[in-house]
Amino acid sequence: MFFLKNGLKILGMLWIAIFLAGCDYNDKQANVEARELITQQADVKIQTTTWLTYWDLQDGAVDLKKISPRLEALAFFGAYFDKDQNVFIPKELQLKHSGLKKSGNYTEYLTVVNDRLNADGSTSMKNIEMLKTVLGTEKDREHHIAAIMALAKNGNYGGIEIDYERVWKDAKTKELFLKFIDRLYCESREQNLKLRIILEPSTPFSTTNFVVGPEYVVMLYNLYGTHTILPGPKADTKFIKKTLAKMNTLPEPKAVAYSNGGCSWNTKGQRKFITEKEALEIIKKYKRVPVRDGDSQCLVLKYRKGITFYSVWYADATTMNYWISLAKEAGIQRVSLWRLGGNTSIEKVKL
Repeated sequence: MFFLKNGLKILGMLWIAIFLAGCDYNDKQANVEARELITQQADVKIQTTTWLTYWDLQDGAVDLKKISPRLEALAFFGAYFDKDQNVFIPKELQLKHSGLKKSGNYTEYLTVVNDRLNADGSTSMKNIEMLKTVLGTEKDREHHIAAIMALAKNGNYGGIEIDYERVWKDAKTKELFLKFIDRLYCESREQNLKLRIILEPSTPFSTTNFVVGPEYVVMLYNLYGTHTILPGPKADTKFIKKTLAKMNTLPEPKAVAYSNGGCSWNTKGQRKFITEKEALEIIKKYKRVPVRDGDSQCLVLKYRKGITFYSVWYADATTMNYWISLAKEAGIQRVSLWRLGGNTSIEKVKL
């Protein structure tokens, strides 16, 4: 107990020290280099995809209007599983998709995630035990693929996106998932549907035999977030470049996904994701001026409410343009933006 109490005390002191620190991370030279890289890559055109989520449809639709003519694809996020492990599309997302007036020549994807709505109303996120069941045998996989195809076809989607996470943490799930992707690609091609596969940055790219054909999208975020005690950016230069290098063994076509918005931490141990819009509301309310971190190009905002200190790291258009320029520099011209909703400067992202 002595060590636990003192450990927590030291962590708290470290957190406050980080909060009270000046603008050490506002590296002027790094900011100059970032602007130069953005300028150098300005003429490289990219194919852009973004997500419209079922829990933020109203604000998401506002953002969509700003960038829809420049989109290559729009993914509707998403279908997941009920208590009986049958995949379904949330009603609100179905209604939005059927009623949305399309303003652009983009492909509409249906995203399927391995979340499950339990009998008691709770949600089991990124459930790999469920995947072992629905992908367990050839018959199970065929049944699951048929269900996905039916949802996509009946909903008039042009493509399917699979976002099954944590599959690489278990050897059996990995084996089943790769068999599933292989068969799903064959079926989607026969049904004239495009296919995208979302991969985590921890995916063992070099030792995994991915089928050639689908578009593979690697998430370049969650370096810091609600899962980390200390604050920081969702991505930085080192993390992005390291993951881009690991992606060399992935078959084409391949893409990267960046996350807008950010995260807020406080000295009470509370952590939550926030949008760019919410960050600007904090700036206005507390009359604070954010500084730009040279390495990640994120904006950093610090303020206090009483004796509670807050630290917010978030991405704006400048951040996204820098991250996109790193992908372009590595030869990747397909970029996905997570997600629509609460992005006040999204029209300034150079797509």
